[in-house]
Amino acid sequence: MNWIKYLVAAPLACIVLFNVWAYGNILSYRAIAPYRTSFMSMRMDELAAEKPNVALDYRWVPYTQISVNLKKALIASEDAKFAEHGGFDWGGIQYAIKRNKQSGEVKAGGSTISQQLAKNLFLNESRSYIRKGEEAAITAMMEAVTDKDRIFELYLNAIEWHYGVFGAEAASQYFYKRPAANLTKQQAAKLAARVPAPLFYADNPKSKRLRNKTNIILRRMGSAELPESDMD
Repeated sequence: MNWIKYLVAAPLACIVLFNVWAYGNILSYRAIAPYRTSFMSMRMDELAAEKPNVALDYRWVPYTQISVNLKKALIASEDAKFAEHGGFDWGGIQYAIKRNKQSGEVKAGGSTISQQLAKNLFLNESRSYIRKGEEAAITAMMEAVTDKDRIFELYLNAIEWHYGVFGAEAASQYFYKRPAANLTKQQAAKLAARVPAPLFYADNPKSKRLRNKTNIILRRMGSAELPESDMD
């Protein structure tokens, strides 16, 4: 019967070790920039086979060197309650659960900016409930020890925008040939509109859905609430 105990204990030990490793990295990311994220590595491995000429374009810039327009656009688009919640939008999660039950599979996640960052830093694109559980655990750890502006800084620098293009600075240079600090409201809204499905929009740059979402974001940007440090 000992082998049954090992079968149960081994996966639990792996989960514990993974979370200890993730927590250690979370602590280090409060002061240093990630060399690259798990999601970047996964994506670049995929592209090595599918698009071997695509190189990683990842340029870290400090929070103060990213336009307030882009910050507001992303909050308006991805997580309107980012400044006030503790990592989870419970209303959004309940809505996602309802949609998933109706569809019979995990389609909607109700993910906040903090949850998206947890996925980008440490996980993958899987929509399984196990992966969502790990995402929740990492989000809780990150929110407990990391300031909101640092979470947002990490997020802004880790987002995928196009094939091989990660982070606000790389995206701003790729699409507009200008620093992220100088993005206009229109440019910021267009970038934010790409975030949920950047590779789809990379292949369909004239998508009507992209134009419609850009306009919605522009209308919402005025009421977007930034972390307190941005309000000083």
